[in-house]
Amino acid sequence: MSNNISIRHLRAFSAIAQSGSFTRAAESLHLTQSTLTATIQQLEQQVGLTLFDRTTRRVMLTREGDQFLPVAEKLLSDFDTALTDLQAISTRQRGQVAIAASPSVISCLMPEVVQQYNRAHPNIKLQLRDENAGAIEQCVLENSVDFGIGGNHSDHPELSYQPLLKDRYGAVLPSQHPLAQSTQLSWPDISALPQLQLTADSGIRSELQQWYPSEQLTAPMIEVSSPAALAELVRMEMGICLLPALAASTRGFEGLAFRPIEPIFYRSIYLISRRGRALSPAAESMLQTLMEYLQQQPLSTFVDLIR
Repeated sequence: MSNNISIRHLRAFSAIAQSGSFTRAAESLHLTQSTLTATIQQLEQQVGLTLFDRTTRRVMLTREGDQFLPVAEKLLSDFDTALTDLQAISTRQRGQVAIAASPSVISCLMPEVVQQYNRAHPNIKLQLRDENAGAIEQCVLENSVDFGIGGNHSDHPELSYQPLLKDRYGAVLPSQHPLAQSTQLSWPDISALPQLQLTADSGIRSELQQWYPSEQLTAPMIEVSSPAALAELVRMEMGICLLPALAASTRGFEGLAFRPIEPIFYRSIYLISRRGRALSPAAESMLQTLMEYLQQQPLSTFVDLIR
Protein backbone atom coordinates (compact mmCIF):
# COMPACT_ATOMS: atom_id res chain seq x y z
CA MET A 1 0.00 0.00 0.00
CA SER A 2 1.38 3.40 -0.98
CA ASN A 3 2.18 5.92 1.75
CA ASN A 4 0.42 9.24 1.21
CA ILE A 5 1.11 10.78 4.61
CA SER A 6 2.58 14.25 4.33
CA ILE A 7 3.80 17.04 6.58
CA ARG A 8 0.33 18.60 6.63
CA HIS A 9 -1.07 15.40 8.16
CA LEU A 10 1.58 15.45 10.88
CA ARG A 11 1.00 19.15 11.61
CA ALA A 12 -2.74 18.56 11.89
CA PHE A 13 -2.24 15.58 14.20
CA SER A 14 0.21 17.50 16.43
CA ALA A 15 -1.99 20.62 16.63
CA ILE A 16 -5.03 18.63 17.74
CA ALA A 17 -3.01 16.62 20.25
CA GLN A 18 -1.58 19.79 21.79
CA SER A 19 -4.82 21.77 21.91
CA GLY A 20 -7.26 18.93 22.62
CA SER A 21 -9.71 20.54 20.22
CA PHE A 22 -10.42 20.41 16.51
CA THR A 23 -11.75 23.96 16.65
CA ARG A 24 -8.66 25.49 18.31
CA ALA A 25 -6.31 23.39 16.13
CA ALA A 26 -8.10 24.56 12.96
CA GLU A 27 -7.75 28.18 14.07
CA SER A 28 -4.02 27.79 14.80
CA LEU A 29 -3.44 26.17 11.40
CA HIS A 30 -5.70 28.69 9.57
CA LEU A 31 -7.88 25.86 8.24
CA THR A 32 -11.60 25.25 8.26
CA GLN A 33 -12.70 22.62 10.76
CA SER A 34 -14.05 20.44 7.97
CA THR A 35 -10.68 20.51 6.17
CA LEU A 36 -8.88 19.59 9.40
CA THR A 37 -11.32 16.76 10.10
CA ALA A 38 -10.84 15.38 6.58
CA THR A 39 -7.05 15.54 6.99
CA ILE A 40 -7.14 13.50 10.23
CA GLN A 41 -9.51 11.01 8.65
CA GLN A 42 -7.02 10.55 5.79
CA LEU A 43 -4.21 9.97 8.31
CA GLU A 44 -6.22 7.43 10.30
CA GLN A 45 -7.30 5.61 7.15
CA GLN A 46 -3.70 5.51 5.93
CA VAL A 47 -2.32 3.98 9.16
CA GLY A 48 -5.40 1.84 9.81
CA LEU A 49 -5.77 3.07 13.39
CA THR A 50 -7.90 5.50 15.35
CA LEU A 51 -5.61 8.16 16.76
CA PHE A 52 -8.16 10.28 18.67
CA ASP A 53 -11.10 9.51 20.97
CA ARG A 54 -13.70 12.17 20.29
CA THR A 55 -16.22 13.24 22.92
CA THR A 56 -18.57 16.20 23.04
CA ARG A 57 -16.23 17.99 25.45
CA ARG A 58 -12.74 17.00 24.49
CA VAL A 59 -10.58 15.20 21.96
CA MET A 60 -8.07 12.81 23.52
CA LEU A 61 -5.30 10.68 22.06
CA THR A 62 -5.82 6.95 21.91
CA ARG A 63 -3.00 4.76 23.21
CA GLU A 64 -1.66 4.39 19.65
CA GLY A 65 -1.97 8.14 19.10
CA ASP A 66 -0.10 8.83 22.33
CA GLN A 67 2.74 6.56 21.21
CA PHE A 68 2.85 8.22 17.79
CA LEU A 69 2.89 11.83 19.07
CA PRO A 70 6.63 12.07 20.01
CA VAL A 71 7.55 10.45 16.70
CA ALA A 72 5.41 12.93 14.76
CA GLU A 73 6.81 15.90 16.68
CA LYS A 74 10.39 14.77 16.06
CA LEU A 75 9.67 14.42 12.35
CA LEU A 76 8.18 17.92 12.32
CA SER A 77 11.12 19.32 14.26
CA ASP A 78 13.67 17.68 11.94
CA PHE A 79 11.79 18.94 8.88
CA ASP A 80 11.57 22.50 10.19
CA THR A 81 15.25 22.48 11.16
CA ALA A 82 16.26 21.20 7.73
CA LEU A 83 14.10 23.82 6.03
CA THR A 84 15.58 26.57 8.20
CA ASP A 85 19.07 25.38 7.30
CA LEU A 86 18.25 25.48 3.60
CA GLN A 87 16.82 28.97 3.92
CA ALA A 88 19.92 30.10 5.81
CA ILE A 89 22.10 28.70 3.04
CA SER A 90 20.01 30.36 0.33
CA THR A 91 20.32 33.73 2.07
CA ARG A 92 24.07 33.17 2.62
CA GLN A 93 23.72 33.15 6.40
CA ARG A 94 25.25 29.68 6.54
CA GLY A 95 27.22 27.36 4.26
CA GLN A 96 30.74 26.85 3.06
CA VAL A 97 32.90 27.63 0.05
CA ALA A 98 35.96 25.65 -1.03
CA ILE A 99 38.38 26.95 -3.66
CA ALA A 100 41.49 25.37 -5.17
CA ALA A 101 43.97 27.82 -6.66
CA SER A 102 47.59 28.20 -7.65
CA PRO A 103 50.01 29.39 -4.95
CA SER A 104 50.38 32.81 -6.55
CA VAL A 105 46.61 33.33 -6.73
CA ILE A 106 46.23 32.27 -3.09
CA SER A 107 49.01 34.64 -1.99
CA CYS A 108 48.39 37.67 -4.19
CA LEU A 109 44.70 37.80 -5.07
CA MET A 110 42.70 35.90 -2.49
CA PRO A 111 43.59 37.57 0.85
CA GLU A 112 41.68 40.79 0.15
CA VAL A 113 38.86 38.90 -1.55
CA VAL A 114 38.54 36.62 1.49
CA GLN A 115 38.61 39.62 3.82
CA GLN A 116 35.80 41.38 1.92
CA TYR A 117 33.72 38.22 1.70
CA ASN A 118 34.18 37.33 5.36
CA ARG A 119 33.05 40.78 6.45
CA ALA A 120 29.87 40.44 4.39
CA HIS A 121 29.22 36.77 5.24
CA PRO A 122 30.87 36.01 8.61
CA ASN A 123 29.03 32.70 9.07
CA ILE A 124 30.19 31.15 5.79
CA LYS A 125 33.06 28.71 6.25
CA LEU A 126 35.89 29.22 3.75
CA GLN A 127 38.50 26.73 2.60
CA LEU A 128 41.41 27.66 0.30
CA ARG A 129 43.49 24.86 -1.18
CA ASP A 130 46.95 25.64 -2.56
CA GLU A 131 47.39 23.24 -5.52
CA ASN A 132 49.28 22.87 -8.78
CA ALA A 133 47.46 23.10 -12.11
CA GLY A 134 46.66 19.39 -12.45
CA ALA A 135 45.46 19.08 -8.87
CA ILE A 136 43.19 22.13 -9.23
CA GLU A 137 41.39 20.45 -12.12
CA GLN A 138 41.14 17.18 -10.21
CA CYS A 139 39.63 18.92 -7.18
CA VAL A 140 36.94 20.47 -9.39
CA LEU A 141 36.25 17.14 -11.14
CA GLU A 142 35.88 15.37 -7.78
CA ASN A 143 33.55 18.14 -6.51
CA SER A 144 35.79 18.59 -3.46
CA VAL A 145 35.88 22.33 -4.22
CA ASP A 146 33.27 24.69 -5.64
CA PHE A 147 35.61 26.07 -8.28
CA GLY A 148 39.27 26.46 -9.10
CA ILE A 149 41.48 29.34 -10.22
CA GLY A 150 44.54 28.42 -12.25
CA GLY A 151 45.89 27.38 -15.63
CA ASN A 152 44.26 25.17 -18.23
CA HIS A 153 46.36 22.07 -17.64
CA SER A 154 44.46 19.43 -19.61
CA ASP A 155 41.52 21.12 -21.38
CA HIS A 156 39.32 18.48 -19.76
CA PRO A 157 35.97 18.07 -21.55
CA GLU A 158 34.02 18.00 -18.27
CA LEU A 159 35.45 21.32 -17.13
CA SER A 160 34.60 24.88 -18.10
CA TYR A 161 37.48 27.38 -18.35
CA GLN A 162 36.54 31.05 -18.08
CA PRO A 163 39.55 33.36 -18.69
CA LEU A 164 40.18 35.78 -15.81
CA LEU A 165 43.72 37.15 -16.12
CA LYS A 166 46.69 37.12 -18.42
CA ASP A 167 50.03 37.07 -16.66
CA ARG A 168 53.23 38.02 -18.50
CA TYR A 169 56.31 35.83 -18.20
CA GLY A 170 59.69 37.22 -17.26
CA ALA A 171 63.06 36.29 -15.82
CA VAL A 172 63.75 36.39 -12.09
CA LEU A 173 67.33 37.34 -11.26
CA PRO A 174 69.37 38.41 -8.23
CA SER A 175 69.03 42.15 -7.82
CA GLN A 176 72.78 42.61 -8.27
CA HIS A 177 72.89 40.64 -11.53
CA PRO A 178 74.11 42.76 -14.49
CA LEU A 179 70.95 41.99 -16.47
CA ALA A 180 68.83 43.32 -13.61
CA GLN A 181 69.78 46.82 -14.77
CA SER A 182 67.78 46.30 -17.98
CA THR A 183 64.07 47.06 -18.10
CA GLN A 184 63.38 44.23 -20.55
CA LEU A 185 65.28 41.17 -21.70
CA SER A 186 65.34 39.15 -24.89
CA TRP A 187 65.70 35.40 -25.18
CA PRO A 188 69.37 35.62 -26.33
CA ASP A 189 70.12 37.61 -23.14
CA ILE A 190 69.16 34.71 -20.90
CA SER A 191 69.33 31.52 -22.98
CA ALA A 192 72.94 30.79 -22.00
CA LEU A 193 72.38 31.35 -18.27
CA PRO A 194 71.84 28.39 -15.92
CA GLN A 195 68.12 27.97 -15.50
CA LEU A 196 66.22 26.79 -12.46
CA GLN A 197 62.84 25.29 -13.24
CA LEU A 198 59.77 23.89 -11.60
CA THR A 199 59.11 20.17 -11.88
CA ALA A 200 57.46 18.80 -15.02
CA ASP A 201 54.06 18.35 -13.34
CA SER A 202 53.62 22.10 -12.82
CA GLY A 203 51.48 24.21 -15.13
CA ILE A 204 54.25 26.82 -15.48
CA ARG A 205 56.77 24.24 -16.70
CA SER A 206 54.25 22.84 -19.17
CA GLU A 207 53.56 26.31 -20.58
CA LEU A 208 57.25 27.08 -20.96
CA GLN A 209 57.82 23.86 -22.85
CA GLN A 210 54.92 24.66 -25.18
CA TRP A 211 56.09 28.21 -25.82
CA TYR A 212 59.79 27.72 -26.28
CA PRO A 213 61.23 25.04 -28.58
CA SER A 214 62.71 22.20 -26.58
CA GLU A 215 66.20 22.94 -27.83
CA GLN A 216 66.00 26.51 -26.47
CA LEU A 217 64.98 25.57 -22.94
CA THR A 218 68.11 24.55 -21.10
CA ALA A 219 67.73 21.18 -19.38
CA PRO A 220 67.75 22.22 -15.71
CA MET A 221 70.44 20.92 -13.41
CA ILE A 222 68.12 21.85 -10.56
CA GLU A 223 64.34 21.60 -10.54
CA VAL A 224 62.05 22.09 -7.56
CA SER A 225 58.37 21.66 -6.81
CA SER A 226 57.56 25.12 -5.43
CA PRO A 227 58.16 28.75 -6.48
CA ALA A 228 59.35 29.57 -2.94
CA ALA A 229 62.26 27.14 -3.35
CA LEU A 230 63.09 28.70 -6.71
CA ALA A 231 63.32 32.10 -5.06
CA GLU A 232 65.86 30.90 -2.52
CA LEU A 233 68.03 29.30 -5.19
CA VAL A 234 67.95 32.47 -7.31
CA ARG A 235 68.86 34.47 -4.21
CA MET A 236 71.88 32.17 -3.76
CA GLU A 237 72.86 32.92 -7.39
CA MET A 238 72.43 29.31 -8.49
CA GLY A 239 70.74 30.49 -11.68
CA ILE A 240 67.73 32.37 -12.99
CA CYS A 241 64.16 31.21 -13.42
CA LEU A 242 61.30 32.04 -15.78
CA LEU A 243 58.01 32.79 -14.07
CA PRO A 244 54.78 34.70 -14.66
CA ALA A 245 54.64 38.11 -12.99
CA LEU A 246 52.00 37.10 -10.45
CA ALA A 247 54.11 34.17 -9.20
CA ALA A 248 57.17 36.41 -9.05
CA SER A 249 55.30 39.00 -6.96
CA THR A 250 54.74 36.70 -3.97
CA ARG A 251 56.61 37.46 -0.75
CA GLY A 252 59.22 34.78 -1.34
CA PHE A 253 60.59 36.80 -4.27
CA GLU A 254 60.99 40.08 -2.41
CA GLY A 255 64.40 41.60 -3.12
CA LEU A 256 64.78 39.79 -6.45
CA ALA A 257 64.46 41.43 -9.86
CA PHE A 258 61.68 40.51 -12.30
CA ARG A 259 62.31 41.54 -15.89
CA PRO A 260 59.83 40.83 -18.71
CA ILE A 261 61.22 39.03 -21.73
CA GLU A 262 60.71 39.25 -25.48
CA PRO A 263 58.93 37.79 -27.30
CA ILE A 264 55.98 38.57 -25.04
CA PHE A 265 54.48 35.43 -23.55
CA TYR A 266 51.47 35.36 -21.27
CA ARG A 267 49.92 32.59 -19.22
CA SER A 268 46.15 32.68 -18.86
CA ILE A 269 44.52 32.18 -15.48
CA TYR A 270 41.05 30.70 -15.61
CA LEU A 271 38.03 30.24 -13.43
CA ILE A 272 37.62 26.46 -13.57
CA SER A 273 34.23 24.89 -12.85
CA ARG A 274 32.45 21.62 -13.50
CA ARG A 275 30.19 21.66 -16.56
CA GLY A 276 26.53 21.24 -15.64
CA ARG A 277 27.10 21.83 -11.93
CA ALA A 278 25.44 24.89 -10.40
CA LEU A 279 27.32 26.84 -7.74
CA SER A 280 25.79 27.12 -4.29
CA PRO A 281 24.53 30.59 -3.26
CA ALA A 282 27.58 30.97 -1.00
CA ALA A 283 30.00 30.04 -3.80
CA GLU A 284 28.15 32.27 -6.25
CA SER A 285 28.50 35.26 -3.94
CA MET A 286 32.21 34.47 -3.40
CA LEU A 287 32.71 34.44 -7.17
CA GLN A 288 30.88 37.76 -7.43
CA THR A 289 33.17 39.23 -4.75
CA LEU A 290 36.22 37.98 -6.66
CA MET A 291 35.04 39.44 -9.98
CA GLU A 292 34.23 42.80 -8.39
CA TYR A 293 37.68 42.87 -6.78
CA LEU A 294 39.39 42.17 -10.10
CA GLN A 295 37.36 44.89 -11.81
CA GLN A 296 38.10 47.51 -9.16
CA GLN A 297 41.71 46.89 -8.14
CA PRO A 298 44.69 48.06 -10.22
CA LEU A 299 46.75 45.03 -11.14
CA SER A 300 50.46 44.72 -11.81
CA THR A 301 51.91 46.28 -14.96
CA PHE A 302 52.44 42.76 -16.29
CA VAL A 303 49.12 41.25 -15.18
CA ASP A 304 45.99 42.21 -17.11
CA LEU A 305 42.33 41.48 -16.57
CA ILE A 306 40.78 39.62 -19.49
CA ARG A 307 37.63 41.61 -20.26
